[in-house]
Amino acid sequence: MSNYQKGTDCLHAGYVPESGEPRNIPIVQSTTFRYGSSEAMGALFDLEAEGYFYTRLQNPTSDRVAAKICALEGGTAAMLTSSGQAANFFAVFNICSAGDHVVASSAIYGGTFNLFSVTMKRMGIEFTFVSPECTDEELEAAFRPNTKAVFGETIANPALIVLDIERFAKAAHDHGVPLIIDNTFATPVGCRPFQWGADIVTHSTTKYMDGHANCVGGAIVDSGNFDWTRHAEKYPGLCTPDESYHGLVYTERFGLGGAYITKAVVQLMRDFGASPAPMNAYLLNVGLETLHLRMPRHRSNGLKVAQFAKNHPKIAWVNYPDLEGDKYYDLAKKYMPEGTCGVVTFGVKGGRAAAETFMAGLKLASIATHVADAKTCVLHPASSTHRQLSDAELEAAGVSPDLIRLSVGIEDPEDIIADLAQALDQV
Repeated sequence: MSNYQKGTDCLHAGYVPESGEPRNIPIVQSTTFRYGSSEAMGALFDLEAEGYFYTRLQNPTSDRVAAKICALEGGTAAMLTSSGQAANFFAVFNICSAGDHVVASSAIYGGTFNLFSVTMKRMGIEFTFVSPECTDEELEAAFRPNTKAVFGETIANPALIVLDIERFAKAAHDHGVPLIIDNTFATPVGCRPFQWGADIVTHSTTKYMDGHANCVGGAIVDSGNFDWTRHAEKYPGLCTPDESYHGLVYTERFGLGGAYITKAVVQLMRDFGASPAPMNAYLLNVGLETLHLRMPRHRSNGLKVAQFAKNHPKIAWVNYPDLEGDKYYDLAKKYMPEGTCGVVTFGVKGGRAAAETFMAGLKLASIATHVADAKTCVLHPASSTHRQLSDAELEAAGVSPDLIRLSVGIEDPEDIIADLAQALDQV
């Protein structure tokens, strides 16, 4: 592809049809693929040839959509997964094993926090959670000799804390480990973490990328910038022979630009099978084609709602990084000068009971375990997505018991605000 702007890449990157081929990315709805000889099939299994043999590992539809996301992020290789949760798991587990350690921001999605602190801990991988506002000394103290990665979110879900990507990237690189950034809320239309030093980017494509609550999915993108071979002792899975592929060394065969994603596909996807359905990949691409048009509307609507909430007598507090005076306003302008996202958090005076009354009174906005949708939806995280966390963990994640997460859609802003106003009248 030519060096197009991001809006053009949303439509054209990843797939260029030849003469007589489908204009849209075709859905290859097949579990398997036919070959003329066992030798040809064997070359695929030995990673000596490119092609497809089983959709659990790779599928042409998914790969073309992954290539589009890769172009949008400015990476060298990418893959789709069946969910954002699978993407975050693969991104970390691809370079970590029992006995390893990861430094992570405490202000991350509750499901990711639980994945790290409970499930992956059972696998022998330890996580140290640090506040995104920690001092340099506190961040430095979190690292151990067996630390293999640093993890954070561009915009924390649902705390809306903006991570200082450059600072965390520097700390990671000073210790010879990559920075993994979940860029779900910002999307590559709003922020490209690779430009600020991140090495791996993940997405829950279920959110803004799909944008219509049609399909669950995830993505991982490699920048190709981290030199695994400089720290080969830390990353033997990438830099030493893989006996399950006849002693192949990923960094030697696929280079720095392809080793990480290739290993994630041929090892983790092979063994865990968290592959997206071709139809879901197709639907994701439909959403991607309008991402550059929807995000500005989400942002402008979000700002109008935040301004309304800030001035309403029944609202106790408002968090929205694009709102002037917000704690993260300066960081938001640095990393996302065109705006952050359409998610606004606030507290209704009267605490949890008042919040429940407010939510029950909404008519246009839907109470839903979802966010970053074309339609406005609302959630009380402490009793839903983050209910597995203790009060102390909620506080560390930036989620107060009265926090309401409003995902502002692309409806007419006057209608969204009118719905909020009438619901607040019932409190």
